[in-house]
Amino acid sequence: LQGRLPGIKVKYLLVVWLGIFVGSWVAYMHYSSYSELCRGHVCRMIICDQYKKGIISGSACKDLCEERGLLFQHCLSSSPSQQVYRGLWRDREVIIKCGIGEALRADSRPDSVPRRDVVLFDKPTRGTSMDEFKEMLLNFLKSKLGDQPSLPALVSRIITMADVNRDKKVSLAEAKSIWALLQLNEFLLMFSLHEKEHTAKLLGHCGDLYVTEKIPHTSLYGVDVPPFLQSLLPSLAHQLIHQWFAPAWPRRAKIAIGLLEFVEEIFHGTYGSFYICESSLRNVGYNDKYDFKM
Repeated sequence: LQGRLPGIKVKYLLVVWLGIFVGSWVAYMHYSSYSELCRGHVCRMIICDQYKKGIISGSACKDLCEERGLLFQHCLSSSPSQQVYRGLWRDREVIIKCGIGEALRADSRPDSVPRRDVVLFDKPTRGTSMDEFKEMLLNFLKSKLGDQPSLPALVSRIITMADVNRDKKVSLAEAKSIWALLQLNEFLLMFSLHEKEHTAKLLGHCGDLYVTEKIPHTSLYGVDVPPFLQSLLPSLAHQLIHQWFAPAWPRRAKIAIGLLEFVEEIFHGTYGSFYICESSLRNVGYNDKYDFKM
């Protein structure tokens, strides 16, 4: 028995060493993936650099760049070029979204810095009159939403949002910021549907970074199965998990009714018809009152 102990100890050491190696590899891969996807510091650096130069403006700029009142907390990004963070602003949980794809080096390394030669906010140009800017907006909306009779009203709302300091004028920085935001399909859709109770509310912006309310429940079911388990679990197990963690039937019915109301609103909406291209469970949420949110 004593003669076998050294061999057993060696086996234990090998197992421990293998466990440490695998754990270190998993930790390294997790860190590499996080560093690749989560670049909130780059987003803040780009936006604040443009803000300090007077190129952009917005209702969230001062809190983001001067007072540090808009905080990036938890990374939710699924792509390096589109940064999504859960954050805190004015004692309220929010979602922060910022695109940095055009501002990174071609090699897309995690430690890469913004290219100085990239112009993120090039329109409208200096010397553009208010009437010309309104015409730009109207033509842009027609190309995106079709020739709707309600578009002039939407242009007026855009001008109102762009006027951050409420002086009834739109500065060049304010115009550049709102124009950059409108190039984002998600922002344009959210802005067009602002009157609908089933869409997240826009809370502020700075350049092409914008802040929305945080939806308490971002999935139709109460628990998300980790991706590595989804392929291992049989369909019956998925159904059981959904049944266990989903809201009660009356609450699910309320969410479903909200979804039907939302579809009716966007199909023949004020600014044209919209279509839901991606309706997976991860894109369907609800608030604490079980009101549907998209």
